[in-house]
Amino acid sequence: MLKNDLFLKALKGETLERPPVWMMRQAGRYLPDFMTLKAKYDFFTRCQTPELATEITIMPIDQIEPDAAILFSDILVVLQAMQIPVEMKDGVGPWIPNPIRSTEDVAQSIVPDIHEHLGYVLDAVKMTKQALNERVPLIGFAGSPWTLLCYAVQGQGSKNFDIAKGFCFSQPQAAHSLLQKITDTTIAYLKEKVRAGVDAVQIFDSWGGLLSPEDYQIFSWPYIQQIVTVLKNEAPVIVFGKGCWFALNEMGRSGASALGVDWTCSARNARYLSGGKITLQGNFDPSRLLSPIPKIKKDVHKMIS
Repeated sequence: MLKNDLFLKALKGETLERPPVWMMRQAGRYLPDFMTLKAKYDFFTRCQTPELATEITIMPIDQIEPDAAILFSDILVVLQAMQIPVEMKDGVGPWIPNPIRSTEDVAQSIVPDIHEHLGYVLDAVKMTKQALNERVPLIGFAGSPWTLLCYAVQGQGSKNFDIAKGFCFSQPQAAHSLLQKITDTTIAYLKEKVRAGVDAVQIFDSWGGLLSPEDYQIFSWPYIQQIVTVLKNEAPVIVFGKGCWFALNEMGRSGASALGVDWTCSARNARYLSGGKITLQGNFDPSRLLSPIPKIKKDVHKMIS
């Protein structure tokens, strides 16, 4: 029995004495202990070693006591499992040595066996649940199919993912084939995460806001909706689309339990656009955490109210 279930109650839309608190990059650069581990192990070693992923996930729970833990991992492990190699380059970030640019490239990617290719994540879930000892719920996550396509095709991070968008517009059949493969993999992956013990899942559509509202309905939202439709019967689902305020109404009717809102959309607008009947999460600008403490306190109270 969970000792602190505020987060799960919020996902059910219950009235609470206070909002639950967690941060998306919870085990992040603000923790000295995390920086020590970061200096010792490269990025994907941290992701692929269940003991390290568990230690990193638990750090903020022990030190700042948020109301939920989010598993330390990365959205790009799904591409690796699909036989699309991904590296993490210093000063560059994600690097795909052989980006997908053709129908033939798409055909070479696979819908993997989750236990075989992502078993280390499931082991990390089980290990983390044990270490948490029912203190708080555990969140699992995945990137949206569109966001993963952006990296797979572009080959690295980008401000506008122009090559990825060009691929979708010039080779739509190949793009939809890849998006469906990512979707099928993600559904299987999140289902296994729930079976391994996560209490809720979040879908990150980090680059959804780069699409026009019309193109979002073609290349991103239908695939997220597929994931929500299947997963909502397994666990609460949170959808976070960065810059996707224009899709909040549809997201509000998707069957998701909550919607993440970024700092470019006011809470009032998000409430209105989403239909006013779904739990909202956010929308503090992370850079604002560099403000003086009194200013942070004031802004957080404003966000909550």
